[in-house]
Amino acid sequence: MSEDVSEAATTAASTPGPSTPSVPATDPATEPTSEAETEAEAASAHDTVEAAVRAQLAKALGGVRGMIEAAVPTLAFTGTYIGTDEIKPAVAAGVAAAVVLLLIRIAQRSNPQFVLNSLVGIGIAAFFALRSGKAEDAFLPGILLNAGYAVAMIFSIAVRWPIVGFIIGSVTGDPTAWRSDPGVVKLCMRLTWLLVLPCAVRVAVQYPIYLADGDQSGLLGPAKIVMGWPLQVAALAAMLWLLARGRTPIERERPPAEPA
Repeated sequence: MSEDVSEAATTAASTPGPSTPSVPATDPATEPTSEAETEAEAASAHDTVEAAVRAQLAKALGGVRGMIEAAVPTLAFTGTYIGTDEIKPAVAAGVAAAVVLLLIRIAQRSNPQFVLNSLVGIGIAAFFALRSGKAEDAFLPGILLNAGYAVAMIFSIAVRWPIVGFIIGSVTGDPTAWRSDPGVVKLCMRLTWLLVLPCAVRVAVQYPIYLADGDQSGLLGPAKIVMGWPLQVAALAAMLWLLARGRTPIERERPPAEPA
């Protein structure tokens, strides 16, 4: 899961309304009352499907830093195993790299979500490798996870409920309204296919290597790294290219008109 994937963040301009009685600055009504309101205001800044999808994808991946944090523990594990031919030092190196990244996040008081995901991933990989005593088993959970993602996304396309559509729903506030527009459904299906491709390619390449005789960790490690965030960035670049070609307006729910 390099090129920077930028968030589309535009601040909506407010227009003055008719004069009203002054309200004290400390009145709670003038202050945001919840995090949900803040998120709703940010969502209103996106006036097209393309802008909403770009912003949500960038947020989901954590930008360049999030993708690097996902790759570093694998680099540490693979590099150490190739150098030492020992599983335990390789596992320790991978976990230690994730912990260091987590401590940096904590020290900077920034969101540790992506480091925690990486730590959980390397922890599961370590469990598989230590249990079997085979370094290549550290890569099996990732292969199975990619297979599961691919199957789930293909199924969502087959039933015309593509996963990317729910990104639109998260912005509009209605999780299913996007399905009423065939153009938006078609766009979301294309974007979901672009998310399927990296997962399917990883499984198609890495699983046969895993099944081959002998210790295949020397091949699986580089394959995982090369087909990890670089492949994901390539897929996202294709998505951004597709999104840049259109400006599909977002249809938001409108409040009922007040009686005259």
